[in-house]
Amino acid sequence: MARTSHRPSPLEWQVFRGSDAVRRDLVSSNQLRSTAWVRVRHDVYADSRIRLDHTLACRATALRLPVTAVFAGPSAAFLHGVKHAAGYNDDVHVILPPEVRLRSHQGLRIHATEIESDEMEWRDGLRRTVATRTVWDVACWAELTHAVSIVDRLLRRDQVGPADLAGLVERHGTHLSRSRALRVFELADPRARSAAESSLRIRLVTAGIPRPTARHPVKLANGRVLHPELAWPEFRVAVELDHQSPGERSPCLDDIDPELMRRYSRGQLTASGWTVLPVTLHQMRLGFTDFVTSVRRALLDRGWQP
Repeated sequence: MARTSHRPSPLEWQVFRGSDAVRRDLVSSNQLRSTAWVRVRHDVYADSRIRLDHTLACRATALRLPVTAVFAGPSAAFLHGVKHAAGYNDDVHVILPPEVRLRSHQGLRIHATEIESDEMEWRDGLRRTVATRTVWDVACWAELTHAVSIVDRLLRRDQVGPADLAGLVERHGTHLSRSRALRVFELADPRARSAAESSLRIRLVTAGIPRPTARHPVKLANGRVLHPELAWPEFRVAVELDHQSPGERSPCLDDIDPELMRRYSRGQLTASGWTVLPVTLHQMRLGFTDFVTSVRRALLDRGWQP
């Protein structure tokens, strides 16, 4: 049976260096192996009641980094409230001055680059990039679909705006990753309501399907207005993402309105002359090629000319 131990008050709800706690005689090495604590990084422990999320990973990493470190990219996006940006087991991204000689390793991605004072801020004891610098780093570093989904969320939450994105492209006019960032910004859409929806949109585009409109309003004959998740209005084709497939649920539905989902009626859209293609999260993982073929066929049937 796993051992439990008393948590000294200075360590309750804290993240700490194990060697420091032992030296201060707060716990013993044996007590650190009890269920009261969780080992987060080498020689870094936390009260086991703390949620195992990316914030904890950042807090643990901060104890082993110079004070000049700035959390950036997907890590900063998580700290800005984009919960799907990074998980507990994902790499922590930090910016360090080029002259600091530290290397990336498992669990830590170091970006040796310059950062201006107005591009960083302190929040809850951690130094992170501001939202505008965060979207730039995400666009430059992250895989396209993931990058767009993060930028979508920051746009939707009004933490950045279209003018900010345009300003970043202008500001970094000679940056080697400028074209990559520009592609991410061009594909971003604040109307997306979930990471799964963003992913579906970008994966369709990169598969050669024309860019759909997110949440296009469709007014029915009875006056009701529906907003299919993705639509090609000129061809009256729509895609409905089925979040509630048996045995599966998207982990990124933190701001989906359940009432909106319940009101959504595939039958009414079909009766109004639309072709509606449902796709499950399982299909997105394992049968996406077949789904792309179905979308392409539906668009061709409605007059799309590639």
